[in-house]
Amino acid sequence: MRIHLLGIGGTGMCSLAGLLLEAGHQVTGTDEKLYPPMSDQLSLLGIKPFEGYSASNIESARPDLVIIGNVIRRENPEAQEALRLDVPIRSMPQAVEELILKDRSPVVIAGTHGKTTASSILAWLMESAGDAPGFLIGGVPLNFGRSYSRGLGPFFIVEGDEYDSAFFDKNPKFLHYHPQALILTSIEFDHADIYRDIDHLTSSFKRLVKLLPPEGIVIACADDARVRSITTSVPCRVVTYGLSDDAYWRPIDIQVSESGTSFSFPGQTQRFTLPLWGRHNLTNAAAALALLIESGRPPSKLASGLTSFKGVRRRQELISDNKGVTIIDDFAHHPTAVVQTIEAMRARFPGRRLWAIFEPRSNTSRRNVFQREFAKALSRADRAIIAGVHRANAIPQAQRLSPDRIADALMRRGIDAHHISSTEHIVEFVMRGVDSGDVILIMSNGDFDQLPNKLVDGLKKRHIVARGGQKPSIKVPG
Repeated sequence: MRIHLLGIGGTGMCSLAGLLLEAGHQVTGTDEKLYPPMSDQLSLLGIKPFEGYSASNIESARPDLVIIGNVIRRENPEAQEALRLDVPIRSMPQAVEELILKDRSPVVIAGTHGKTTASSILAWLMESAGDAPGFLIGGVPLNFGRSYSRGLGPFFIVEGDEYDSAFFDKNPKFLHYHPQALILTSIEFDHADIYRDIDHLTSSFKRLVKLLPPEGIVIACADDARVRSITTSVPCRVVTYGLSDDAYWRPIDIQVSESGTSFSFPGQTQRFTLPLWGRHNLTNAAAALALLIESGRPPSKLASGLTSFKGVRRRQELISDNKGVTIIDDFAHHPTAVVQTIEAMRARFPGRRLWAIFEPRSNTSRRNVFQREFAKALSRADRAIIAGVHRANAIPQAQRLSPDRIADALMRRGIDAHHISSTEHIVEFVMRGVDSGDVILIMSNGDFDQLPNKLVDGLKKRHIVARGGQKPSIKVPG
């Protein structure tokens, strides 16, 4: 078929475009401004998207099917043209359900946090074990260099998002995937533009776990009370993981070093090494290992695969290590994720001064529902910069996050904190105060106006000396 994607630059939509091409379809698409890694991925696919939405793009593409991303509003001119011409339309998860998952065994990873990393670890472990799985992930696993694969085996790994599907399909995305195996990482309030409160959000997860067939399996995080609550009466086997004492798959004998995090499980002789840091990544790995060991994969082969895991783009990704200054880019945009990421950087770079630069960009972080929580989360850094709220005018003033109030709250806690609206001024401020040995952690779920690249360029021009005139004493892991 000729298939046209509206919002093709989104992580899920871009990945779906690649899957459709591999299946033999002709693919076109439209989006506004694109940025890496998805702009790079589209280029590698040979897809040159239409820039800007216009009814004429539908005429040019002449599609047999239009797939509409959840960022697209009903009044979008291409959506309206497809409806006018009676071209069949599908939401992204509907298309995955009908065109990709048919005759496959779906393995779904869901939860507020950790979906992308857990999915990526699982995909690589299965690949290393010879399963050749298909996958569709909301990020780019560095072992594969892309966020999708049709795979050769029966299993297909899907990152299951609780966000709604499209303007005409208000079901959560993950309800379309009908999992035979499910990893459930966590349930916290998020997507304030979609869900009224935590009970409303939890209701979607309750619907998800009821989809499991009797022969299925749920790998449930024992550290999360809501996950435990909703998995007490599912129609299939439930196995727990996590750091809680009563978790069945519980990492023990945990050791952290420059090479990552090593651990074992109770009753198991095999030791595992994960080349990542932080409790959240440790439990993400435990979830993937639990599913595969429960499914009969040999732990020794899984250990080899885990050691060779390279991580995920924009998840604690080391962007630069120049002049003794380390720049890390991360996707964190929820207070819990901010805390976990800062703690992971403390473990990875012990004793070094840590800058946390945060952009309120997601639909929830732009709102003041987590005003206090963001201040508490960022207080774990040595210096903090809060950027301006992305597209602030789209959020009513009474509901909008206040970066100024976060900075003030941090200053009262003794943290050197500032609200700086523009990326140019952020770069200028950092260049005035950065020293050799510093770690700069950038957190945003968007491109942050290319701030990581701007800081790298700034450091190239900047003469850096260590605080006190000494070279940093701690070696930076490669």
